[in-house]
Amino acid sequence: MIVITDDQGWGDLSLHGNENLRTPNIDGLAQAGAQFERFFVSPVCSPTRASLLTGRYHLRCGVTGVTRGGERMNLDEVTIAELFGSAGYATAAFGKWHNGSQYPYHPNGRGFDEFYGFCCGHWGSYFDPLLDHNGEEVQGSGFCIDDFTDHAMQFIEANRDQPFLCYVAYNTPHSPMLVPDEFYDRALQRGVTMRHRDPEKEDPLMTIAAMAMCENIDWNMGRLLKKLDELKLAEDTIIVYLSDNGPNSWRWNGEMKGRKGSVDEGGVRSPLFVRWPKRISPGRMVEPIASHIDLLPTLVDLCDIDVSNSPRQPKPMDGVSLKPLLLGEDVNWPDRAIFSTWGNKYSIRTQRYRADAATLFDMQSDPAQRENLAQRQPDLHRALLARLNDWRKEMAADKPGDRAYPVGHPARGFTVLPAQDSEFQGKGLRFSAGPPNASWLTGWTAADAHVDWDIEVLTAGDYTVTVKYACADEAVGTKLAVTRGSRSVSAEIKEAFDPPLFPAPDRVKRIESYDKPFQRLSLGRLRLEAGRAPLVLTTPKLNGESGIEIRQVELRRVEP
Repeated sequence: MIVITDDQGWGDLSLHGNENLRTPNIDGLAQAGAQFERFFVSPVCSPTRASLLTGRYHLRCGVTGVTRGGERMNLDEVTIAELFGSAGYATAAFGKWHNGSQYPYHPNGRGFDEFYGFCCGHWGSYFDPLLDHNGEEVQGSGFCIDDFTDHAMQFIEANRDQPFLCYVAYNTPHSPMLVPDEFYDRALQRGVTMRHRDPEKEDPLMTIAAMAMCENIDWNMGRLLKKLDELKLAEDTIIVYLSDNGPNSWRWNGEMKGRKGSVDEGGVRSPLFVRWPKRISPGRMVEPIASHIDLLPTLVDLCDIDVSNSPRQPKPMDGVSLKPLLLGEDVNWPDRAIFSTWGNKYSIRTQRYRADAATLFDMQSDPAQRENLAQRQPDLHRALLARLNDWRKEMAADKPGDRAYPVGHPARGFTVLPAQDSEFQGKGLRFSAGPPNASWLTGWTAADAHVDWDIEVLTAGDYTVTVKYACADEAVGTKLAVTRGSRSVSAEIKEAFDPPLFPAPDRVKRIESYDKPFQRLSLGRLRLEAGRAPLVLTTPKLNGESGIEIRQVELRRVEP
């Protein structure tokens, strides 16, 4: 079982000395197995997930961003779920995916038999949200982290008599900062006693919300661990626990420099705990540096998975198996380099040093990165930068090509084209928030506006076309049309649908979009020929001045 959290820093655990919160279940998990002293992930979400799933640096996988298509893993990548599935394991993923939405980028197309969660980078509502269950929209129940845990436990129980791979990807403490009252009230009463190393940067209310969300994660981890005990599966179940990047705010993080988005230590250091009572001794501390790229080769090695039996062979991995370190084998472990990048920032980490273009730090004597040694040790700095530049050149050679959004895969006839994946033109037309993940299009008040999706139809045929919209009374009678090539289908909006935003008890003001319901409008059938050509949404007739809002277009292949 792999558990990955979202924006939880290394310091967001009481095990690591943070007195602002209590995480007894995660602490106990760590103490019952192996803890990694220096484990590194990517600075942001989707790159870490791609590396975890493939054992390769995210740039090799085509993951260049966190939205607008840049989060997608290339389809020729082979995932851990495919390898374990080919070895007879039941496979499931619960929670946040963030490596592509349209099948076969969807989890079900990457080796996971079961998926329950959401595919984009963040979600607008954490209470009773609309979610994705194997490609179809369903209504979630309760707080989403609790709900994901419920489904994971159901999967474990249903597969108790066979090997399984359960990937639990919690989407907290990522913003928006939403958490049930019982956790928030307890954290608020406790307050913040340990501060970030630059306390003037810290927002204490953000810290309190994050601590509450981490305590909710801990409670759910306790539920998962209890379920394994009840089913008598704990002894022979490997549990891996990590986060996807550094903390999403300035808060206590062991005096480290940087946070989420940074290539400094605080942006990329994550907890890594591995428990396997059958083979891993409790209390083991692993000192050699390790990385997210190591998890796939490690788990394949621990479980004796013969990857040669997989229908698709994995590409050469950047990671190495950590099995000898986990099992305490007597090996001469070599020093290595681990690389980090986000945007135009790059760094290299060896066992002792961290360097970027302008800095060099001795991480053994100066783990807080306060003394830049670049001028005092220029030869060492140049040597490390030479290795970093070689890696950059190697990654640049794997830059992804131009990729369309797939529609109508033979194995999945239903495709959702969300607003965030579109390109649009028109005065006033915009996303409902700055971060486009989970946003919709609003401000459609210009009749000549249009929204385009760059799609590639994989299976020609007739498709029903549905648009999810919202509008006020004055926009009734507006005509929506979807066109591809010379073919078009359209329908008029016959009823207003202008609901309020979902209740969202934010603990801290959000930058992400709020959420609300949308109405479906059926436009009829549209013939889609195989191949690549844009799908275009227009308003041949636009009533009123308040405009319309668009969440997504849905295409469902009509079976002959």
